[in-house]
Amino acid sequence: MTTPTNPTNAYTVPSVSITTACTGASSKANALGMRAMQERAYAKRGEQYLLIKSPPASGKSRALMFIALDKLNNQGLRQAIVVVPERSIGGSFADEPLSQSGFYWDWQVAPQWNLCNAPGGDELRVARSKVDAVRKFLSSADKTLVCTHATFRFAVEELGIDAFDNRLIAIDEFHHVSSNPGNVLGSQLGAFIARDKVHLVAMTGSYFRGDSEAVLTPADESRFETVTYTYYEQLNGYQWLKSLDIGYFFYTGRYVDAVAKVLDPALKTIVHIPNVNARESLKDKEREVNEIMHGLGEWKGIDPATGFHQIQTREGRTLKVADLVDDSDLAQRSRVLAALKDPAQKDNRDHVDVIIALGMAKEGFDWIWCEHALTIGYRSSLTEIVQIIGRATRDAEGKERARFTNLIAEPTAEQSAVTEAVNDMLKAISASLLMEQVLAPRYEFTPKNAGPKEGFDYGENGYKEGAHNIGVNQETGQIHVEINGLTTPQSPEATRICKEDLNEVVTSFLQEKTVLERGLFDKENTLPEELTQLHMGKIVRERYPDLSEVDQEAIRQHAIAAMNITQQAKLALATADANTGGAAQGNTALLDGVRKFVNVRDLDIDLIDRINPFDAAYAVLAKTMDEKSLRQVQASIAAKKVSIPEEEARELARRALQFKNERGRLPELNSPDAWEKRMAEGVAALARFRAQAKAAQAQGGSGHG
Repeated sequence: MTTPTNPTNAYTVPSVSITTACTGASSKANALGMRAMQERAYAKRGEQYLLIKSPPASGKSRALMFIALDKLNNQGLRQAIVVVPERSIGGSFADEPLSQSGFYWDWQVAPQWNLCNAPGGDELRVARSKVDAVRKFLSSADKTLVCTHATFRFAVEELGIDAFDNRLIAIDEFHHVSSNPGNVLGSQLGAFIARDKVHLVAMTGSYFRGDSEAVLTPADESRFETVTYTYYEQLNGYQWLKSLDIGYFFYTGRYVDAVAKVLDPALKTIVHIPNVNARESLKDKEREVNEIMHGLGEWKGIDPATGFHQIQTREGRTLKVADLVDDSDLAQRSRVLAALKDPAQKDNRDHVDVIIALGMAKEGFDWIWCEHALTIGYRSSLTEIVQIIGRATRDAEGKERARFTNLIAEPTAEQSAVTEAVNDMLKAISASLLMEQVLAPRYEFTPKNAGPKEGFDYGENGYKEGAHNIGVNQETGQIHVEINGLTTPQSPEATRICKEDLNEVVTSFLQEKTVLERGLFDKENTLPEELTQLHMGKIVRERYPDLSEVDQEAIRQHAIAAMNITQQAKLALATADANTGGAAQGNTALLDGVRKFVNVRDLDIDLIDRINPFDAAYAVLAKTMDEKSLRQVQASIAAKKVSIPEEEARELARRALQFKNERGRLPELNSPDAWEKRMAEGVAALARFRAQAKAAQAQGGSGHG
């Protein structure tokens, strides 16, 4: 259990930590100036439909430039249209003199065709006026155009699908697309694929959505050739960045007081304050920014050239703070944005120190010096969490550590919205587990004695039939594990999913609230098979309805195996680390954990299905929250699961009070005594009834008395 470290009762424990090998492979360029991921993508440049799944900072923008230029010059396409979700990302596709690094052509976008730089405030209001620009571009001899998702949607609606024939359409941040019919861009892409007269390149750092909707229908997705470059490969191949920590920081009181405890002025930091509708918000975004800056030091004015606030710290250092929250002065906001995007300052570490944002500076925002991404309030989308973490994982000279911290309001006895707080806790654990999976080496599972995999090192004795075989691909960090009784995928698509897309399956599993609640807080009454077989099986069937039952079962087994091996390796490594005073920590914690501490000799699919994949998460939650908070979380979840009429709940609460008077404590929800447990359930149910009544009164309605 962690002891509070300050008067605001705020404390944190890193939920995920990875130490990288610093091989430099991610930043090494070949003769054409391409880094590892870009070279991998360029090898598939001839594909009509290409999906690039690669983490932030891996160079997706430049990879697209290489591919687009080849399609324009060698494959007969007329034009290339790059589509980004917001105007600030358009800068990633500015002119690049690629020939200076050995490529055949330069990437150039005429100023009038970068519509992200065109005048206009709110993109949704002005996008329709840019349709004329798209029309003019399509009839011109120019080759490249950059616009937002909104502009492109309006252009397709007005000009029609066929107006874009024989062109490349590149969709950046592809997870914004959805197979849901209500998603306009998703429907339009489906129409483009059905017409089959364009080339599509889709790029994303997280090929899953926070709302659990599929990005593409299975039929459309099967048309795409996939290039996968994992977070593990990216971080392990950096030259400078050695470690990444991800932690959840729980606080009571006002978040602006807790911020001062975790915002280190010495670190280059992006602070994302909560939406004004979030419960962490103080409902006055300008005041929140002012209080954060006041916590950093004394305000000394605004730099007229950049628009950055100048804050003098107590040590006498002057911090440059960019405020992206205040939108009351559009000229000032434009000045700040222009200064942040100034290409001349990209490699200047001292250009800015702290960026405070609300809805901006997330996906696609390129500030290589960022060392700390500090986010207040849980973000409902796991995709957004991955994107925000990506702001801090750029590699830069002298930058050895990066961290992501999420401040979440801790449930307190006085808090009426305990259920909402509990939901935040579950989401935090979900995000933590997801990132653990994303940052882990990629596994390749085969049935026992299926034989060695080409390119894998099986140690000094090599691969042996019936032996304890764990193979490692030193180049990619991929791990080959043999498992007794593992079902083998039959179709090429299922084989691809088992090799490359298990993270998406795990994400859907972790986003299911029932799975989290039962896996974390109702372990006594939940069989592991109920989670690993029933719930995961349902998710796989819904996600891949066109695959055979054998393929669906193979995907389910592979996903559960990946989750459990990651969790068990982490637990084993933590135990060894505690016993050796840290000596167990190696180059890459999870890799060492798998190789040294997971005994795969006896692994079989029944054993994997028997393990609760949330055991480690529960341990993290128990360490991070004190006993009082943990009891509240359990009580709130129990209240939602137990159906007790209000009158019965009142009677049980009275009995519970007698119990407390007699024994000096309240009844326990986890008591082996059925009557004590029932009284505790009654107390939790009555608390829920009262919270509902209070909420109804606050809304002017009527509820329970």
